[in-house]
Amino acid sequence: MKNLNYLFTKFGYFIIALSIIMCVSCREEEVVDKGLPLPVMSVKETKAAKNFEYIGSIEGVESVEIRPQVDGILEHIYVDEGEFVTKDQVLFKINSQPYMEDYKNAMANVNLEKAKLEKAQTDVDRLQPLIDNEVISEVRMKSVKADYQVALSSLQQAQAQAANMRINLDFTTIKAPVNGFMGRIPKSIGNVVKKTDSEPLTNLSNVNDIYVYFSMSESDYLYFERAKNDTLSKRNKVNDEVKLVLADGSVYEHNGKIDANSGQIDRSTGSITLRAKFSNPDTLLRSGNTGKVLVEEIYPNAILVPQGATTFIQDKKFVFVLDENNLAQRREIITRGRSGDNYIVDTKSLSPDDRIVISGLDKLASGIKINPIQRGQLTSNL
Repeated sequence: MKNLNYLFTKFGYFIIALSIIMCVSCREEEVVDKGLPLPVMSVKETKAAKNFEYIGSIEGVESVEIRPQVDGILEHIYVDEGEFVTKDQVLFKINSQPYMEDYKNAMANVNLEKAKLEKAQTDVDRLQPLIDNEVISEVRMKSVKADYQVALSSLQQAQAQAANMRINLDFTTIKAPVNGFMGRIPKSIGNVVKKTDSEPLTNLSNVNDIYVYFSMSESDYLYFERAKNDTLSKRNKVNDEVKLVLADGSVYEHNGKIDANSGQIDRSTGSITLRAKFSNPDTLLRSGNTGKVLVEEIYPNAILVPQGATTFIQDKKFVFVLDENNLAQRREIITRGRSGDNYIVDTKSLSPDDRIVISGLDKLASGIKINPIQRGQLTSNL
């Protein structure tokens, strides 16, 4: 009896194993018949953008060096580094006592010259009746009038000197010429400041709008200029607006426009410097920041292929294209750049409605039959 049970148990295991083998065999035959199931997409023409990146330096639209116009001891600092100040706000005070004394001395000299002029005028007025009555000769009158002209010139010279002393006195109070943010202040109260100092007292930047200066190669410049001015052909266009990528990798929320260039090619580098203007209403950007300027080339009819749908052999890129029998064929593609996570593919490489395998490429070789799992088509990321 035990032997009979043993035989039944063995037979049961054999039946189960045989069923599994038959099931796997059926599935393999089904795969061979229908093909390897892999996701497939149909490529279409769509609008896309290719970015050209250029390192840029950021400056305020108004960036002013604050320098002393007179020599002296720095007596007061009324503002702090990084503080926002308005036009004509007092920033620094230089000891004004020496310049006040010079001004007082100049005004005393003006008063002295005024007195001399009044005396000369009195002499002219006193002698005029005597000339009229021919009591004295006109030669005496000419001498007196000459003394008057000398006194008048001396007064004008004294007034000019006093005005100059007044200007120097006013220069001891340093005010903001524009609205903006204070830069670093290297001097401290009590330091001597001079007009000839190599370093300014501070820098003042108006950053309501900012300029980003960047350089591009001569070939890029010519390419973009032709694309910008060519309104007749169907060539790719260049976006009028540019974007700015900040140091943290984020894209600045406001777009800018290129509004100026240096006007000449730097012979040593073969590049030209351009300037883009951006609005900065939140004053997020400051002078001295850096970033990347993105210039977009617009492709009105681009074919996009996901980077993950490509393979590399040496320096060439390939995709697997399905023919009418769903057989995968490896095809070399020529790319024109990237748009987001996709390659922009030359239309000579792929045509609209071509079907490509988008994953599982490690299982593929030319001639393998595919059971396509359609994933739709790729659309622009613009």
